[in-house]
Amino acid sequence: MRLSDFDDWARAHHGVITFEASGLSRASWYRAIRDGDLLQLHPWVARLIGTPDTPEQRIIAGVLAIGESALASHRSAARLWGVPRPDDDPVDVILTGERRDLQLTDVVIHRPTDRERLTPQRRYGISCTNILRTLIDLGAVDPGGVHTAVGHAVATRLATLEAIEAAAGQHARRGRSGIVPVRDAIADWSIDQKPADSILEVVMRRLVERFRLPAVEFHPVIEGYEVDFRVADTRVVIECDGWAYHGAIRDNFERDHERDARLAGAGWIVLRFTYRAITTRPKATADRIREALERWAPTGAESSPLPPDAA
Repeated sequence: MRLSDFDDWARAHHGVITFEASGLSRASWYRAIRDGDLLQLHPWVARLIGTPDTPEQRIIAGVLAIGESALASHRSAARLWGVPRPDDDPVDVILTGERRDLQLTDVVIHRPTDRERLTPQRRYGISCTNILRTLIDLGAVDPGGVHTAVGHAVATRLATLEAIEAAAGQHARRGRSGIVPVRDAIADWSIDQKPADSILEVVMRRLVERFRLPAVEFHPVIEGYEVDFRVADTRVVIECDGWAYHGAIRDNFERDHERDARLAGAGWIVLRFTYRAITTRPKATADRIREALERWAPTGAESSPLPPDAA
């Protein structure tokens, strides 16, 4: 058997091949595993030797092992929708069929009585639950991860807060876990009793608190411009950029840069951070803010050192 015989199918499935797709006889399938050409992940599902072992590969292997009645769900679906998740998350799969006796190693199989929003979606070639169902299910297994997931869904325009709130209401019923964390996350998306213009602003506020940076002012007007944040009692401005507004629309992009130039000319330090930087590299973002504050500090001025990084 040549590995190249399976390349096209495996390439489209994250390096995973099924017995059915291989076209091999049972004897040839077992021989390929014995000879080290395939590494069995689940019964009748294997990965080609030499392909990278990734979370997505493990997710699709679990889905394929169950078959057409399976959807990646909960933590796995959140990852597929782009929510920052640990690489060592367990594989979560919803079973929509009747295979009650099925068990797979390292796969959490969910058999829900709540059948709302189970129309399959596809992300990276993998069948999964839609974003609204994913957020509700995530709350049932990882309540602490819901806040970031809701922020991601809104910031990337996968769903609005109104749609998420409506979904929470539709799924709410006696014994249904996951609703409370979602509702708490929805209620939390405000700052200083003002509505947040961008979910990024909320994430940035939490980053400031986590790394014990100096206090910030929300939406102050500086040199005639309303900015996202100003570090209190300094000339450091923080702006939070979402690609949909600041990058994809050329006029907004040009306007932002003109404003930054005017603020810089007036003696302000303007820091811009993207959603990805704030959510996936929070310490690096905090370090950049600290460096800017150190540059701003007047030469020879007496000042106390900034608080150390949060643990």
